[in-house]
Amino acid sequence: MDETVAEFIKRTILKIPMNELTTILKAWDFLSENQLQTVNFRQRKESVVQHLIRLCEEKRASLNDAALLDIIYTQFHQHQKVWDVFQMSKGPGEDVDLFDMKQFKNSFKKILQRALKNVTVSFRETEENAVWIRIAWGTQYTKPNQYKPTYVVYYSQTPYAFKSSSTLRRNTPLLGQALTIASKHHQIVKMDLRSRYLDSLKAIVFKQYNQTFETHNSTTPLQERSLGLDINMDSRIIHENIVEKERVQRITQETFGDYSQPQLEFAQYKLETKFKSDLNGSILAEREEPLRCLIKFSSPHLLEALKSLAPAGECRIQKPLCYSASYSQGTQDLSSC
Repeated sequence: MDETVAEFIKRTILKIPMNELTTILKAWDFLSENQLQTVNFRQRKESVVQHLIRLCEEKRASLNDAALLDIIYTQFHQHQKVWDVFQMSKGPGEDVDLFDMKQFKNSFKKILQRALKNVTVSFRETEENAVWIRIAWGTQYTKPNQYKPTYVVYYSQTPYAFKSSSTLRRNTPLLGQALTIASKHHQIVKMDLRSRYLDSLKAIVFKQYNQTFETHNSTTPLQERSLGLDINMDSRIIHENIVEKERVQRITQETFGDYSQPQLEFAQYKLETKFKSDLNGSILAEREEPLRCLIKFSSPHLLEALKSLAPAGECRIQKPLCYSASYSQGTQDLSSC
């Protein structure tokens, strides 16, 4: 086994918490059950690592074997990455092709290797028709850096791919080209979605969350609704507050449902509008070019934060939002807040 591979495996194992080590090694499925039984996992971690490295040397672990271990570790700790969403589309009149995973892998790898002399690509298929891709980038003169890879999760027969954020932004266009061609799509765009929680991003783009809707003619008695009103208030004020709070509660429930929201941390809204004024001679009124701005939202749990604004009186919802659709279009309906 090459020294660089041994060092790569060593660093990966050192990152794994001891209470997860056995589980991850079994998922790796490189060392046999009999080999793992020879390891005393109760001793100091340094001794455990040395024993595991000796077993890997006996089996002559390759760079791809080490990369697979790193993929599995990242799957267990995917929240340590920030994930971006990319959406692909077919050309006009193009039909949906049957997906061949082997063909996809070969095509993806060839595109990157033709463009870059030094790049290593590893794959790991998972359930739900997903493939995890690990790319270690090099240059024409330097070997791939195995410690700063890019991860991509692609779901076959869907137009969506999830990519870990990376400082190597210059390689993003090449990565997008490889994804588009290998999956037989026409073009690819980056969506305005970003989060550490990959499952939440999946729930949004694949519309897998539980969102319930009520009609505006709800028959639920007001007494059964938790509106938080003070019974000692003036009757006229109580009536006004009940009507407004009932409306806010109804629309909030129609918008977000009764269940917990997918955990999203970042979103942005692009606004483009023309200035209107009744005043003659206004500088802005004569402006032909529309006003443009970009509003960015960030929160440890953005959707739950937005959901709580309306009942708190901080957000006035004029119409039902549907984030399953609005996010794929650039989070446009967030403008109601």
